[in-house]
Formats: sequence, structure tokens, C-alpha cells
Amino acid sequence: MRISTNLMFEKATKQMTSSQTNLAKSQAQLAQGKQVINPSDAPDQASTMQRLKSIMTRQASYQAALNSVQTRLQGEESTLQSVSDLLIRAKEVAVQASNDTLSPSNRKALGVELQVLRDQMLSLANTKDSSGNYIFGGSRVSSPPFVAMAGGSPQYVGDQTRMNVMVGENRSMQINRSGTDVFSPVNRTLPDGSSQGVGFFNVMDDLIKGVNNSDRKLMSGGVGEMDQLLEGVTFSQSNIGSGLKSIDQQNSVIEDTVLDLTTTLSAVEDLDYTKAITKMNQQMMALEAAQSSFAKISQLSLFNFIKFLWLNNCSD
Repeated sequence: MRISTNLMFEKATKQMTSSQTNLAKSQAQLAQGKQVINPSDAPDQASTMQRLKSIMTRQASYQAALNSVQTRLQGEESTLQSVSDLLIRAKEVAVQASNDTLSPSNRKALGVELQVLRDQMLSLANTKDSSGNYIFGGSRVSSPPFVAMAGGSPQYVGDQTRMNVMVGENRSMQINRSGTDVFSPVNRTLPDGSSQGVGFFNVMDDLIKGVNNSDRKLMSGGVGEMDQLLEGVTFSQSNIGSGLKSIDQQNSVIEDTVLDLTTTLSAVEDLDYTKAITKMNQQMMALEAAQSSFAKISQLSLFNFIKFLWLNNCSD
């Protein structure tokens, strides 16, 4: 083997450069608290970290969707509770109006209250959310779902479209409902024995008409149909309550998933400071040793250098 001064300097420089690079890498890891500074340092580890972060981002989007659904359902729940209270009061007034001891003028006074209750329910049926969208119009959120027809009762003009949002890897939840799901019509038995669907507000208007005109048949039928209206609203409240409970359960699932992902990511990404500091100290000692030995070797003659290599080989 031919040994030259150039070879000696080249090997020493390469060794010190490698030590300095390793030391700089350790210092960067300590500064950032991360095991991997550049993806090229550990491609497999960097790929695992990226995959975990991508899953966590999806979980965050699911939580945002759940929050939106929860806000929507809470708004619907509050609205329907108000409707339920109004219906209960309306039935009380209707039962009172059916009392045989009341005069027509007294019934008309009760009819005024029923009209106010009915108008309040119509206003609630056309409730908007915080974004200005009608909550009971199906997918038609920009126009009122219940519109008063000329010479008739308000009719539902929304649609029956049900929109769902993803709240998990394989789970979605309904974010809207139609007006007829909530303000459901009733089945009215006609004189010939057949059945006919009658809209929510048609029932209210017929009852008001019966009270104002002291029409006992309309009043009696209206009191019975009020129970059906209240039953429909109560059923919708039950569905909303189930939805809110499902949201709580899904939020718990997502929180557990995020916790597991965070723990796994921390094990892959975060730096063990104790090990890192120990490693850096070893690298600093190695660099200092390389610099010290190079300083001594550079002062030797070629003969002494060959002797130095020989002694090192013998010691090995």
C-alpha cells in the first residue's frame, strides 16, 4: 500500500467531517425535540409519522362534523320543545272551549289565543340556524319551508332530501330533516269511513274555526287530532335525543382513537432526551479524539507515521 501525506490528510478530514455531521444532527434533534429532522434521515420512520398525522387530521375533521351536527340538533331540540309546549297549551285551550257552559263570545276569546299559539308554531316551523338556513326545509334551506297559501292553511314547500355527513371511518349522521318529519300530518277519518291526510296547520286552523264558530264537531275532532300532532313532535324529539346521544358516543370513540394515535406518534417522533444527550456527549468525545490524533499525526514524519500505523495494528 502506498501511503502519502495527502492520503493521511484525506482520511483524517473525512473522519472529522463525519463526526461533525453526526454531532450537528444530534444538536438539531435536541433543539427540535424530534428524532427525525429530515425525511431522508429515516424514510420509513418519516412515512409512519406522516401516515399517523394524516389519520389524526381525518379524526379532527370528523370531530368538526360532529360539532356541526350537534349544534344543529340542539337547535332543533330547543325549537321542538317550544312547539311541544305550545301544543300542550293549545290542547288545554281547546278542551276549555269544548265546555258546554261557555258562550260563543267566550269561545271566540279562546279562539284568539289559539290563533296566537298557531302563529307562534308557524314561526318556529320556519326557524333559521346561526347561518341563516331554514332548519326544517330538507335541502331547501334558503326559503321558508311552510308558506301560507291564498285562502288556505300554510303548506310545506320544502323537500324530503336527507343530507348526511361523515363522522367516522365508516359512519355518517343525518344533518337535516324535513318539515313533514317534524310537523307531521294526521290521518283524519271522513264521514264515509275513508282516511285522509291533513296537514299540521290545517288541523290547527280547523280547530280555530270550530272554536270561533262554536262547531262542536270540529272542536271535538280537533282535540283528538291535537294528540296526534303532539305525538309526532314528541317522536321527533326522541329521534333528536338519540342523535345527540350517538354524537356523545362517537366523540368518545374519536377521542380514544386520537389518544392512541398521539401516543404512537410520540413514540415514533419525539426524542428521548436522556439517550440523545448521552449520544451527543459520546460524539463530542469522538470528535475531540479525532482532532487530537490528527494534530499529533500531522507532525510525524513518514517513517514515524508508518510506525504509528504498525503499532496500532499490533495493538488491535
